[in-house]
Parts: sequence; structure tokens; C-alpha cells
Amino acid sequence: MIAKSEPLSLAEVKESLKKLPESDKEKRVESYIKKFSKINNSNALKLKKELQESFSKLGIEQIIKIIDFLPKDADDVRKVLASASIEENEIAKILEIVKGYI
Repeated sequence: MIAKSEPLSLAEVKESLKKLPESDKEKRVESYIKKFSKINNSNALKLKKELQESFSKLGIEQIIKIIDFLPKDADDVRKVLASASIEENEIAKILEIVKGYI
């Protein structure tokens, strides 16, 4: 039974997995996350907070996508936020914020 559902960045998932007992499945998940996670948990949480404070119109799912992909240019931001209507100045600000965590 699922008691609570909350979007998490890969870095947050990696941190949560440390609290679970080892098994083959968990090892595979952890391996996947290590391979694709580009940021540590501490920085992911800071980036999440900064993006939430700066962009109230972005949903948590969109913020998590930004954290997981760490876009490097405007095209990458547009791809990650394809479902959001976002202006060029907001894209530039997102890139400026993300740049501090790369």
C-alpha cells in the first residue's frame, strides 16, 4: 500500500536507498542512480529549494526534471520543460541557477 507519493530527484533516491537493507534489486537501482545522477543529495536539495523559491509557477515534477538533467543550454531547458510555458528570461535564470551546481 502506498501511503505517500512525492517526486524525488535521483540524488534524493540515492540517499533514501542507503537506509534500506541490501538486495539484488536495490543494488541494481543504486547502480542505475549512480550512473545517471549528476549531483549529490545536499546540492540537489539546495537546488530544489532555490528553484522553488525563484519559480512559483513550476511544479515539483518540473523542478525534479531540472535537477536530474541539469540542463546546460536554453534548448535543454525547453526540452525538460516542454509542458510549461516559460519565457526566455526565465530560461536564462534557470540556467544561471543550475550553473552554480554543475
